[in-house]
Amino acid sequence: MGWHTVALLTWLVSGADGSAAQAPEIRYLALGDSFTIGTSQPERLNFPSQLKALLEKRGRTVRLTNVAVNGYSTKELLRDELPALETVKPTHVTLAVGANDLVRGSGPKEYRARLKEIFSRLVRAGLSGDRLVVLPQPDWSQAPIAEAFGDRDDLRRRIEAYNTILAEETKVAGGVYVDLWPLLVAQGEEKLFASDGLHPSGKAYTAWAQALVERFDPR
Repeated sequence: MGWHTVALLTWLVSGADGSAAQAPEIRYLALGDSFTIGTSQPERLNFPSQLKALLEKRGRTVRLTNVAVNGYSTKELLRDELPALETVKPTHVTLAVGANDLVRGSGPKEYRARLKEIFSRLVRAGLSGDRLVVLPQPDWSQAPIAEAFGDRDDLRRRIEAYNTILAEETKVAGGVYVDLWPLLVAQGEEKLFASDGLHPSGKAYTAWAQALVERFDPR
């Protein structure tokens, strides 16, 4: 290999100005409900913010837009959160939704139908594969105040059923369903809940972010 070829390769890898090549910016849109916004925790401790911090430690540039809202179901997410696709033009999305559909009595068929619409719009926006990362709802049946929502065992069965639907529709859409359920059950057993007795603690969200970072920045 002649020196001209070596010089050309160096120029291609380092850039014309001699600086190290930079990975493209991650425009990260977080969609969901209270489990994404991090209700009862400082904003810096919700899982999207912790995921952003982990990625930046790896040298990635991340622009996070978290449009999740406490109490939102698939219905409100469709109406109020998905319009952000036009303004943010995300390269990556996380989606975590379903607990409020369950609490409000939306049946599995209605939940699945709305998920299909959500995924259709995400795919049309160019989000699939590792760019579309989906999380289950946590095992909040073990939360201190869970009995306010019904029998704990019944809640667990319904949470698992809704997570199964979410996993199935993610697969149809070509996204990535990150099965955190074993971790989430273990966190429930460890009582890693916030002071409100329902939502995850900052420590719980740290584990979520650590489980997701490879999806955004595979090494």
